[in-house]
Amino acid sequence: MGEFLNAVSAVFVIFSLMAVGVLLGKLKFMTATEKKFVSRYVINIAVPLNTIVGIQKNLKRSDMLEMGPLLLVPLLTILICLAVSMLVAKALKLPKRRSGVFVALAFLSNTLFIGLPMAQELFGDVSLPYVMIYYMCSTVFTQTVALMLVEHSGEAREEKEKEKKQNLPVSLFTKPPILGIIAAYVLLLLDLRLPRIAMSFMNYVSATVTPLALFYCGFVIYELGKNSLRLERGIPAMLVLRLLFAPLISILVTRALGVSGLPQKVFLIEAALPSVSQITVMAGAYGADEQYAAVGSVLSTIGIFITVPILMVLF
Repeated sequence: MGEFLNAVSAVFVIFSLMAVGVLLGKLKFMTATEKKFVSRYVINIAVPLNTIVGIQKNLKRSDMLEMGPLLLVPLLTILICLAVSMLVAKALKLPKRRSGVFVALAFLSNTLFIGLPMAQELFGDVSLPYVMIYYMCSTVFTQTVALMLVEHSGEAREEKEKEKKQNLPVSLFTKPPILGIIAAYVLLLLDLRLPRIAMSFMNYVSATVTPLALFYCGFVIYELGKNSLRLERGIPAMLVLRLLFAPLISILVTRALGVSGLPQKVFLIEAALPSVSQITVMAGAYGADEQYAAVGSVLSTIGIFITVPILMVLF
């Protein structure tokens, strides 16, 4: 019962902070301009520093031997979810502008804007290294497979697609969150600890990740509007894959690989999260069904209020 109440409390805090984002939109305190700033600030500045702080505080060089095998958990979970999502999309015979969007929504979880605050609320900062392991795998798939799926569903020009694909490896490994992960693990490998003044500065900045990320999610819900939240064909199947099937696969994979304790719990939560909000942005950029992507993202976010507490009790 204690696990259930903790999970309900964590989800309630998450949704309360998202409600602030909705309120900011209603009061016009946040507009498209502020939304763009929040997204850029969180991804490019706060998250990289948050990663370094979390790993510096919670890991030692000796712990790195444990991290290698743990990478297999998100990798296998994501690959299995990708394969099943593609089969389901084919069985549903979705229109071209929706098929790739459906798969992208179903097989990837929002490990950054929702996953990071959720794990910190449930388990504390000690969970951050395991969140970053999942995020590292998730973001690679987001910037490669998900991007190609949405492009295939869209109506983007071939030249633009070719240019994106050619620059993909370079752009992926120059992204600040990825650079933050690399810097954090290099420091760990070299057994270097940052000066107290640097850690103090990064603590202040990294503390802004959770509220701002959730304000952002709340504003996205406000932008979409409650009247647009319709269960279009494929959305219920996507919600089952994203919120129930993915965490079940995570549990099976962790048990098969002998992963238990805190890493198993963190991976379970990361697998059970809503769809990646970036899919909506991709859909709009490449001429896929942006509305479909937005509805799927928002409904999956609402769905965790029910699924996460239940999963925490069951597993």
